[in-house]
Amino acid sequence: MLSETRYARSGDVSVAYQVVGEGPFDVILVPGFVSHVELVWSVEARASMLRQLASFSRLILFDKRGTGMSDRVADAPTLETRMDDVRAVMDAAGSERAALIGFSEGAPMSVLFAATYPERTPALVLWGGMARMLWAPDYPMGSTDEEYRRELEADLRLFGTREEAEEVVRSIGAEDPEATRQLADYFRRSASPGAVESLWRMNGELDVRQVLPAIRLPTLVVHGADDRQVPFARGRYLAERIPGARLVSFSGGHVPEEPVTTDLVAEIERFLTEAWKAGIWDEVVPERVVSTVLFTDIVGSSDRVVALGDRRWRDLLERHHDIVRRQLLRFRGVEVDTAGDGFFASFDGPARAILCACSIVDAVGDIGLDVRAGLHTGECELIDGKTAGIAVHTGARVASKASPGEVLVSSTVKDLVAGSGIEFEARGTHQLKGIPGEWQLFAVDRDPNTTAAGAFARPF
Repeated sequence: MLSETRYARSGDVSVAYQVVGEGPFDVILVPGFVSHVELVWSVEARASMLRQLASFSRLILFDKRGTGMSDRVADAPTLETRMDDVRAVMDAAGSERAALIGFSEGAPMSVLFAATYPERTPALVLWGGMARMLWAPDYPMGSTDEEYRRELEADLRLFGTREEAEEVVRSIGAEDPEATRQLADYFRRSASPGAVESLWRMNGELDVRQVLPAIRLPTLVVHGADDRQVPFARGRYLAERIPGARLVSFSGGHVPEEPVTTDLVAEIERFLTEAWKAGIWDEVVPERVVSTVLFTDIVGSSDRVVALGDRRWRDLLERHHDIVRRQLLRFRGVEVDTAGDGFFASFDGPARAILCACSIVDAVGDIGLDVRAGLHTGECELIDGKTAGIAVHTGARVASKASPGEVLVSSTVKDLVAGSGIEFEARGTHQLKGIPGEWQLFAVDRDPNTTAAGAFARPF
């Protein structure tokens, strides 16, 4: 069943992918920590699972950038960049809509993709996944900082060695020297130690918990009852917070042994086939999507009107509008509304939105204007092509708290841009007028000497 490896272009990076099987609907397997679309077929346990998945679907495999046969990159890719890569692979493979199977580390990106692009995601399967890695007061099943550090050090020490492969093989109750050799070779050739360390550090910052309630499509969560790599409680957390999600536990660890694997894939086949027969794959126009909303407004505009007079102010305002629209085009923002001297725009990625806001603040400063900006990521309603809903009101309230020249974001935005190089300064907890609860807000660190400056050079 080995297929020819092809490449999809995503920005300036080539992403390796394969298409296997001739089933009636498309499935994309979002890889976990590391992968290699060709070597995986030499690891019999994994190849067997892929053959089973391809027996009922048109299965699309890919290596995320920085791993396997995809281009190497300097840093671990952000969730946003990885979503771009998935869309590029889908386009290259001729797939308009595909169910996502997010395995392990692939689960957070799959969650965000499904919420952001529901028109392309008819169904979702999360296998051995998590919404967050680290402990928090409201997430006791996470690893402490110390536990995570020890796990990272152990993985870096053993990565790609026979000892590591033996441990994985033993974890499924087997003693197989050939399987051990194959697995060690697979790990070693899938990524470099530097890439592994970058992935570990980025994963420690990820948190997609706020996105889970926005998943409004059939979702199956499958998780090993004895999973030591990703404890079962993290899978249960996903299922409890995604509306209508079904949780299936199986005996075994992160990757089960036969015959559990066959039974598990059969469960996935039933779930996806039922969704396909129910017409879930038929093209639909989503009513709700997860978007990042940006609000900007000019500080002290009334005083400037008085100082300049109506005509000169109108000319300056036109220059401001031109600058804002150029930056929205540059960062793939969509202008939703313009009222007076303020803009409201939406983005399909929070990092793009942050960088756009920073560019706007800098660019309008060159014409003598001060602008404040606020951003929030949340579930938005699509009404006659316009973005609306509580997330929009939240974004506007965040902007109202910003100081002149400041880009202020909600904690949700901050949590979703792990690995982007963007840094933040805490601005405390706030009440937002008309919005329930307390909100932690953060200002984007725009010091040119910080790593945030390097993020502006990245393609989006």
